[in-house]
Amino acid sequence: MEGPSPERKSWPPDEDKRGLECRYCGCKHFRVIYTGRGWGSLHVRRRECRHCGKRMTTWERRVGTG
Repeated sequence: MEGPSPERKSWPPDEDKRGLECRYCGCKHFRVIYTGRGWGSLHVRRRECRHCGKRMTTWERRVGTG
């Protein structure tokens, strides 16, 4: 069945200020190379930038009570 394909909304990088950004090259595309438990309810993720290959660690906390 041929029909109009749904358009995907995209945000230009200069307008979209959400999300994680590489501090070295400004890219917003990462791959997670390690996920582990931190202290208490924290989770540790080691990420690698897909553009420049630099690595960074993020500490994430669950949002909400449910």
